Amino acid sequence: MFSGHVNNVAYVRYAETARVNWARNIGTHVDRANKKAWINLLGSTGVGLILKSIKIDYKFPMTAPDKISVYHKLSHPPPAASSPASSSYSSFQLDVLILSEAHQRPAARCHEDIVTYDYQLGRKVKTLPPFMMDQFRKTWELQEESRRTWGLKVKEIEHRVRGLETASWDRADAVEDMGSSGS
Repeated sequence: MFSGHVNNVAYVRYAETARVNWARNIGTHVDRANKKAWINLLGSTGVGLILKSIKIDYKFPMTAPDKISVYHKLSHPPPAASSPASSSYSSFQLDVLILSEAHQRPAARCHEDIVTYDYQLGRKVKTLPPFMMDQFRKTWELQEESRRTWGLKVKEIEHRVRGLETASWDRADAVEDMGSSGS
C-alpha cells in the first residue's frame, strides 16, 4: 500500500473519477428515462463530456493512506428553456469539494469547466442536449432548496450561540477565567 504525500495530479484524477460517477449516477438513479444517453456522455463515440479546464485550490497536503469523498455541484443556473441563451449553452461549470476522511476537512476545492463535444463531427456541440438541460434545471432547483434549508439551520445555530454568548459573556459581572496564568 502506498504511503506518503499525495501528488497534486491525484486531485485531478479524484475530480475526474467523481465527475464520471456523478453523470453515471444521474442516469442510473435520477433520470432513468435517459440512462443510456447519460452513460454515452462518458464515452467517445457520440456526444461526450470534455474537461476544458480545472482550477484547484489545495487546502492542505494530504498523505496516504487516506479515504476521500468528492462532491460535485453546478456552479451556475442553466438558462431557462424560454431564454435565448439556452440555444447557445454548450458548456457548464461544476464546483468540486474533495474531503479528507482522515482529517475530516476539505483537502481541495476545484472548479471545472466542461464542454460537450461531438466525436463523430469532431467539434464542440452548440448546445447541451435537452435531457441534460432539463436535468440541470431540476438539479439547480434542488441545490438552491438545499442551500436555503441549510442556511436557515446555520442561522438558527448562530442565533443560539449568540444567546449563549450574551448569557455568559455580555454581562456587567462577567469575568474571564485566566486559569493558572492569572495568579
